[in-house]
Amino acid sequence: MLEIIMLALLGLVSAVFGSIVGLGGGIIIVPALTLLGAELTGSAVDHPTAVGTSLAVLIVTALASTMSYAKKRRVDWRSGWMLFITSGPAAMVGSALTGHIKGGAFQLSFGIFMLLMAGLLVARDYMKPIAKQWPVTRAYTDDKGVTHEYGYAVLPALLVGLLVGMISGLFGIGGGSLFVPVMVLLFRFPPHVATATSMFVIFLSSILGTGVHAYLGETNWWIVLMLVPGAWIGGKLGAYIASKMTGKSLLWLLRITFVVMAAQLIIEGLSEL
Repeated sequence: MLEIIMLALLGLVSAVFGSIVGLGGGIIIVPALTLLGAELTGSAVDHPTAVGTSLAVLIVTALASTMSYAKKRRVDWRSGWMLFITSGPAAMVGSALTGHIKGGAFQLSFGIFMLLMAGLLVARDYMKPIAKQWPVTRAYTDDKGVTHEYGYAVLPALLVGLLVGMISGLFGIGGGSLFVPVMVLLFRFPPHVATATSMFVIFLSSILGTGVHAYLGETNWWIVLMLVPGAWIGGKLGAYIASKMTGKSLLWLLRITFVVMAAQLIIEGLSEL
């Protein structure tokens, strides 16, 4: 019974964090299952299964968040579908490659990636969007009636989708940790639109990535079942919180969490090499 409660809480916490900043909850679920699998489930969880399970839960988290953001008209559907053109297939390729990475190498590379993401989350507070005028222009009017203009070029956007999709499938994190900063800093997306659109793309890409992992037998559906209720509630709760606050305090908590988990993953990865 305690294991069920702990998994439900894991799904809830990861989804709340993921929805607020557009990351998806995999950045918490994967290392949690990899490091604490025995305590949470009674047996160790290998990294391909952790990734496949995380992506399956991510479908629910991202769907719940997207539905909540859509009600507030913050999802840029056209841009989301365009990014999915490359991120979807790339997520499938990344998912297929996960099982070919040895455990120690996976934990080490994932730990380094999490450190980079923590640094990026800190840096984006001090970075300003570039002033380049992109050929494709979009506009968004917020709740206060202020209109924000942003845009992109198709080729750079497709390349971003390709990179993010590959990382999403490989690590099971959803890809929002890269999508949101790039959309805000490079293409000048309003933060709320970047977060909402990122969750929509994560939802679509996670379906394809999950299909590959399921086909390869790398998804623990019992764990998925335990995580899903919390993930659904957390996805909606995170989207609600994001609409009411800046999320700075939660962002700092997330950064600290990234660093702690990254350190643990790097130490274990080095010990298994």
